[in-house]
Amino acid sequence: MDVIAAWPGALQAGFWGLVSGSALLLGALAGLRLRLSETWVAAVMAFGSGVLISALAFELMDEAYSQGGLTASAAGFLGGAALYVAATSLMERWQGNSGDKEDQESGTAFVVGALIDGIPESIVVGLSLLGGSAVSLVTVIAIFLSNIPEGLSGAAGMKKNYRPGQIMLLWTGVILLLGVASLLGYTAFDHASPATVAATTAVAAGGILAMLMNTMIPDAFKEDHNWSGLIAALGFLVSFTLSKLGEG
Repeated sequence: MDVIAAWPGALQAGFWGLVSGSALLLGALAGLRLRLSETWVAAVMAFGSGVLISALAFELMDEAYSQGGLTASAAGFLGGAALYVAATSLMERWQGNSGDKEDQESGTAFVVGALIDGIPESIVVGLSLLGGSAVSLVTVIAIFLSNIPEGLSGAAGMKKNYRPGQIMLLWTGVILLLGVASLLGYTAFDHASPATVAATTAVAAGGILAMLMNTMIPDAFKEDHNWSGLIAALGFLVSFTLSKLGEG
């Protein structure tokens, strides 16, 4: 940690963006290599849903409101949700009826969601380093935990229609983009107004909620409806506890 803290701020921002995003690749690798039953995949999605609900409520939206007020936060939140819905709708049209359409759309939805919520989240990581501050490890850990089920579920949904190498290459590209986004958060947003920062942060929250409602929660409930609520509550509690530890 001390060695990393001695790096230039821009380099630190890019590094922590890659670290938090690397969970997508780990999750994708698990989804491809491990023969997990659909029930276990659903359990991971339920846990991740709880983590993400807590993160969007207590980390992203609360932070956005504190920085830029209600108007900017609400605009970014609705914009993020609309962006996710529009992007996934376009992807569905492009895919048409090729392959196993349901699995293909589900996997692609996770990739789109990872970009829409991950890019603003990574920008937030970069912003946390401005002014010589140390990175918030709690934020990095929360993002890392929430990215694992996205990568796992996305890979599980795509492996019937794509080769493993293609899937890993796709997620690697996503991670690199998140690292660049964190770098931009430190550089390009250095002099951004509080309203701009708030709206950007809230975009991630809106995209996360839309992705949860359209993809993760329905898939988790469909396969494991008896336990999904309890598992999601556990994920929420873990993320909530991390956020409160970060305030200490």
